[in-house]
Amino acid sequence: MTDGDVSVLLQSYLRELEHSETTSSIVVDGHRFNMLNLRLKTSARNATPRLYWCAANRVVKDENISGKVPGLYGRLTGGDADEFTYVCYLTSDFLDEHVRSDRTDFDLPERIPGENPVGEPSLDDIRRGVFQEVARVLLEPLSAAQQAGKERVHQFVTTKAPKYRPLIKYIESSGITVDPGIKDQDLELELHRHVQKIEAAVLAEGQAVFAQSSGDKPEGYDERLAKYLETVTEFNQSDLANYVSRRRTTLHILEKLIQSDAEGKYPREESIHELLFPMRKDSNEVGADASNLWILDERLVFHDYLASDKTFKSIVIAEDDSMNRPDVLVTRVIRPDAPVLAAEGKKMPLQSIVIVELKRPMRNDATEGKNPIEQCLEYVARVRAGTAKTATGRPIPSTDDPPAFCYIIADLTPTMVNRCKLSGLTMTHDGMGYFGFIEPYKAYIEVMSYDRLVNAATERNRAFFDKLGLSSS
Repeated sequence: MTDGDVSVLLQSYLRELEHSETTSSIVVDGHRFNMLNLRLKTSARNATPRLYWCAANRVVKDENISGKVPGLYGRLTGGDADEFTYVCYLTSDFLDEHVRSDRTDFDLPERIPGENPVGEPSLDDIRRGVFQEVARVLLEPLSAAQQAGKERVHQFVTTKAPKYRPLIKYIESSGITVDPGIKDQDLELELHRHVQKIEAAVLAEGQAVFAQSSGDKPEGYDERLAKYLETVTEFNQSDLANYVSRRRTTLHILEKLIQSDAEGKYPREESIHELLFPMRKDSNEVGADASNLWILDERLVFHDYLASDKTFKSIVIAEDDSMNRPDVLVTRVIRPDAPVLAAEGKKMPLQSIVIVELKRPMRNDATEGKNPIEQCLEYVARVRAGTAKTATGRPIPSTDDPPAFCYIIADLTPTMVNRCKLSGLTMTHDGMGYFGFIEPYKAYIEVMSYDRLVNAATERNRAFFDKLGLSSS
């Protein structure tokens, strides 16, 4: 072939590309179709398996058939261990007769719903026949690719997505096949799609089972019910595994957020704040799933009201016009009928106040006027001084000095350590924090470094991580 000054010997060019070729044929609705099956040496240019529809001695249309046959993806391995990409050239007198005059497509329907009144195959009918023949022609390499894909799914579920482990038998029975080289995020989406289909089928099965629960039950009903309940249990296990996995991921993100960049700079506290609880929101605006305050204290999940970076003026539980913004303010209300405190046989309501202050990692400016311990105590005093209400606006019966807990999340820089000592706080046994009780304010104070925060949360959840095979570090 010559194009201007460029000449190419086509036979030599094809020998460089071609690994091997075979021919075969199929019959669809009485019409014969010939297939030229090529195994091409894999390169960046031809790493996608394709089907070429030919008529009148030329290619009319082609399509990517990756994944259309189980195990058929970019690269396959033959018996000689060499990688190849499969392509098929499809020819037929039938296609010659139905090619359009401009040779850009065929005058054939994509598919024919129901019975075929014409007796001629649609493009989809032909395609199905081709795929069946491809599965036969490439039986050995496709089987190897399917096994590699199965191992890829198991490796991903075991190491990165244990939430799918209770459901793996259902996923496999649904006929999932994946490219062994698939990216993690794409595999996650593929597994999620299969689980959604399985969950829909389980829901339909549950409706059918319970519809038969009254009156005379059909034969085999008990076995069908038991199988349904077993499946539901495994879905519940998957939900729990997903919850624990999310916790590990959240801690991993926090570990990254407290590290310095290439220039030695640390991120601002806003990004850490958003991870714990969305800023400038309160518990009336954000659902429980959006909060990660369990990292600090599991008990913070159970609260009456929580405000994140909102001014006292905008906080609904207190009457205060101050524009000061606690990073996180939490109140818990114990109902009068709850036996928490008792005095002379009478039950008393109890309100507890929790203040959380976050400082930028390695920030070293905890001086007079910027002391986070003093800030927390001032916020406690403001809540106590105001007319406290529940989140629904109901007045909270007053008590003398409701319990207050202040958490300061800050690295132990020299100025922060100095503030802790001046406040009479005691160093923790691991040297990564300080704690103590400030008598004039009736407030418990805990200062913890970011490393202590991550370590403590990891230790509390370690048993769950280990159970799922998740790394705790």
